[in-house]
Amino acid sequence: MRLLPKNTEYTWAVYSFLYFGFFFIDPIESHAGARVWLFTILGTAAFLVLYFGIFWVGRRQGLLHIAAMVLLGVAFAKYNGGATTFFIFAAACGPFVVEDETAGIKLLLMVEAAAGLTWWAFHLGGWFLLFANGLALVVGASNIHFAQRNRTNKKLIRAQDEIEHLATVAERERIARDLHDVLGHTLSVIILKSELAGKLMDRDPQRAGTEIREVEQISRHALSEVRDAIRGYRSRGLEAELAQAKSTLETAGLAVKCEAAKVALPALQEGVLSMAVREAVTNVVRHARAHSCSLRLEQQNGSCRLQIEDDGRGGFQNEGNGLRGMRERVEMLGGTLSRDSQAGTKITIILPLKEVTPKTEDCAN
Repeated sequence: MRLLPKNTEYTWAVYSFLYFGFFFIDPIESHAGARVWLFTILGTAAFLVLYFGIFWVGRRQGLLHIAAMVLLGVAFAKYNGGATTFFIFAAACGPFVVEDETAGIKLLLMVEAAAGLTWWAFHLGGWFLLFANGLALVVGASNIHFAQRNRTNKKLIRAQDEIEHLATVAERERIARDLHDVLGHTLSVIILKSELAGKLMDRDPQRAGTEIREVEQISRHALSEVRDAIRGYRSRGLEAELAQAKSTLETAGLAVKCEAAKVALPALQEGVLSMAVREAVTNVVRHARAHSCSLRLEQQNGSCRLQIEDDGRGGFQNEGNGLRGMRERVEMLGGTLSRDSQAGTKITIILPLKEVTPKTEDCAN
């Protein structure tokens, strides 16, 4: 049978019984008979059950164990001066079975009061008062400090565990958003090119073969992007993303107008805008049923402004996972995302930016 629960915070100090040696001094010095030794052994056994039991029970039961230790001290005090050991251990263990420092002080004062009343009621000597009150006070006060430190450390550990859990959840959400953006866009392009190749198979086999080879290249690139997304380093750059967006929209049969200013963006902001372009274009191809789409990137009033607008059916107010993830990324960087679906769909993203000199050029360049 284990004396202590499996807990790494319990060290060898738990098994030290320095103070309990007082309990055997009187029987040894007085050459006590069998009866006295029997009661001494029974008292020792009761104490050990109470002491090690504290580590297994809850706070309320722990307080009962402390009270029982004090009662042992009262019961043996008149016959064995070493009964002071029960008060010392009650004072030492008390701070660890209460909720806070204030409760520990109150419990210590109660143990001190019980020891003082026992000394007064039984007219015991000064040594009993010195150990049962003096030494118990020193040990108890020290353990109040250590118990409070242990509680603080446990709170810090719990807080750290919670932070790690939240970080894990956030990382899972990031990976989910990134994979959605990567695969959603890429699979849409693969579907478009595959359908186009199927239509061209009979009348233009050479171009159909070209489309199929592009499907293979896109698939390989998608695999690389998935790996990069999991690692968290996925952006090819906003300029390349806009060029790819224009190519994708044209492949889907849309008329595309794309204007992009040369804007010096931090890597994180550029990555967020790249993923926003990818998600927005994927939604246009999949759901908009549009005939034209315009993409515009500019610097405006100290901010970077990205606008993607199509002339499709619009009207959808509920945000899907992709748009929700896009909004979360933008807002994390202190930006805003607005969507107007009254006539077609217009998405406008504004991110804080240092002042730069814009230069407009076609996205394909």
